[in-house]
Amino acid sequence: MFPFDPSRQSRRRASRSLTRATRQMTGQLTRSLESAAKSVTKSAAKSVKKAVTRSTEQAIRETRKTTVRSVKRTVRDTEKAVASAVTARGAEHGAKAVRKPPGQFVTVDGLPVHVIVRGRGRPVVLVHGNGTMAEDFAICGLIDRLAARYRVIAIDRPGFGYTGRPRHRIWTAQAQAVLLHRVLEQLGVERPLIVGHSWGTIVALALAADGRRPLRGLVLLSGSYFPGHRTDAALIAPLAVPGLGDAMRAMVPAKVSASLTGQSFRQVFWPQPVPARFTARFPIEIAAAATQLRAVSEDAASMNAAVTGLQRRYAGLTLPVSILAGDADAIVKASEHSVRLHTTIPGSTLRVLPGLGHMIHYGARLKVERAIDGLMKLR
Repeated sequence: MFPFDPSRQSRRRASRSLTRATRQMTGQLTRSLESAAKSVTKSAAKSVKKAVTRSTEQAIRETRKTTVRSVKRTVRDTEKAVASAVTARGAEHGAKAVRKPPGQFVTVDGLPVHVIVRGRGRPVVLVHGNGTMAEDFAICGLIDRLAARYRVIAIDRPGFGYTGRPRHRIWTAQAQAVLLHRVLEQLGVERPLIVGHSWGTIVALALAADGRRPLRGLVLLSGSYFPGHRTDAALIAPLAVPGLGDAMRAMVPAKVSASLTGQSFRQVFWPQPVPARFTARFPIEIAAAATQLRAVSEDAASMNAAVTGLQRRYAGLTLPVSILAGDADAIVKASEHSVRLHTTIPGSTLRVLPGLGHMIHYGARLKVERAIDGLMKLR
């Protein structure tokens, strides 16, 4: 046999066939590689995206944690600073700064609430205004006078006097009304007459509107019952901001804080002078302390919101209501609040006292007593 020796034409055909096959194989291989590359790219992109997302979320969580820790640290440091200032003030004033609570404590959900309880008979509950405390009613003589014929309970609202104000709860008027209800429940008080002064009237109205306990009636003194502009509330509102308010209060020296508190009392008593017995007996060191100043600012800031929610319910009140106010009140205008409330609550009575300011339980104590006696005689 002879060895294979293809012709030129055969070699050309073979070459063309090999070229076509090579192109086909190369095209298939290229497409396969491109497809594989796309898959790898998509997978890598997803992985990168997931990694970036996880990294971003982790960064957000870390930032949030850092911010919370920073705020808590600021609040803690400022509270310590204020506490140090109060301690220094106490040392400066000596033994006078150490006072024994005049009443007893009723614990509600772990919060010891200070109450002054005197006398026997049908119950009368006294709820103080913003910036004062239960002792205010003792200093004006109302507790002792009423205790001669009734069982009198005066309560320190949250953050005032000897009652704390835990930060984990927002102390709205409704929340304070619930706390008052729980205190009266523990004391076995049935069908009390509620006497509220200033901010305390909002708590009294919230308790009445809630309807969770029968009330004998309401006596409302110098109250702010409708939303509006209050210069004192606007000025003090920034002190209600958590952290910022603590820092601002900590920056005020103890002597300055006590002086400003004293000036505010001159305004609330105007046009009457601050009574000598008030100056001698009111615990100014408690009123100027950090907790009470925070309570004052928070209550002032929340007042409009509180009465906005309540005013729709005034017309539905059916219990006896007696309203008293001074026509020279520099804090609350009687014509805009007390007179208007009287036209809103069916069957209510109104007495506007000429020439008197905000603290009518001092300047017109006998008239307040008569209003209380009048409702206690009704039923």
